[in-house]
Amino acid sequence: MVTLRVHLDDVPDTNAPLLIALGSHRLGRIPVAEVEATARASAVYRCIAEAGDVWMYATPILHASEAAVTPTRRRVLQVDFANADLSAGLEWTGV
Repeated sequence: MVTLRVHLDDVPDTNAPLLIALGSHRLGRIPVAEVEATARASAVYRCIAEAGDVWMYATPILHASEAAVTPTRRRVLQVDFANADLSAGLEWTGV
């Protein structure tokens, strides 16, 4: 499963960029009780973006954002692709 994320606005370091735990997509499904410890044990990458940037990444990656220092728009168009049914009891919610 992969995600394409198209940035419609700039996301500088001051506007709560996406933070990802590098390599966490290789760990499989992480139980909720282990998420915080797994994130702390991982190198974190700050995903700074400019409007028009397109990212492609493995969908099951640990990610978060901090509060924005200078809040402005940070709109994205995100599309998730899977070539098979979701596994391990996961399902689309239709949100």
